[in-house]
Amino acid sequence: MLYLVRMDVNIPLDMPKERADAIKAEERDYSQQLQRDGRWAHLWRVVGEYSNYSVFDVADNDELHSLLSGLPLFPFMDIKVTPLAKHPSAVE
Repeated sequence: MLYLVRMDVNIPLDMPKERADAIKAEERDYSQQLQRDGRWAHLWRVVGEYSNYSVFDVADNDELHSLLSGLPLFPFMDIKVTPLAKHPSAVE
């Protein structure tokens, strides 16, 4: 199943820089592994915001929830999930 996911990151301003940098490094490694294995199919930055739009290709809602809740930045995110279905006018 395909899902469009918007993630807005809100790291607390009082978080020590070293801790924030460590979480971001963990996040990068985790997200890149999901991209390599094909479950995180697309990742786009939202210009001017600490946000992204991503497309996930996973088996079901439970797998998506598990992947998202495993993100190191998850406690600092507002996430909106939109399930996607093939459009009848799509060429592919």
